[in-house]
Amino acid sequence: MIPTLETPRLTLRGFTPGDVEAFAGFYASEASRFVGGPEDLVSTWKRIAAYAGCWSLRGYGKFVVVERMSGQTVGIVGPTFPEGWPEPEIGWTVLPEFEGRGYAAEAAIRAITFAYDELGWTTAMSAIFPGNNRSFRLAERLGASHEGAVEVKPHGMLEIWRHLPPADFRAHSARMPSFLRMQ
Repeated sequence: MIPTLETPRLTLRGFTPGDVEAFAGFYASEASRFVGGPEDLVSTWKRIAAYAGCWSLRGYGKFVVVERMSGQTVGIVGPTFPEGWPEPEIGWTVLPEFEGRGYAAEAAIRAITFAYDELGWTTAMSAIFPGNNRSFRLAERLGASHEGAVEVKPHGMLEIWRHLPPADFRAHSARMPSFLRMQ
């Protein structure tokens, strides 16, 4: 039921039990502050279980992002719509050791394309924690515009970034470096 998606450098796949361990260190650290952390191992397990369960409840969900060459886990990306969220969104998280390589953009482009082409979305947004300047810059790079803020419990106020509609997004992403575009 969960597709496997590819980009030139990445594989986006469903969650497996080993992914809890792969993300436990990140979610326990201060680096996870912009995605609701830090949290303990039990909370990380519940988070991963919720990401995996979203596929059953909504018919879509986030993917684990894996570097194709090495098989190393890079992060999490994809469409999601948790209870209490204002609307479906495209979310992304890249582990700190993989930041600065363009992986977040490459995976997000593939996830947004999946949401538009496979799920039939006509709009997409990303809800970003205030102060998460790396994610703000990525949203801008993807062509998104800041739309305002909304309160999302239990996280508080999140910044809403509206992605380009499907045709405009395709044209925008086609102008990005080739290694970021999906094949």
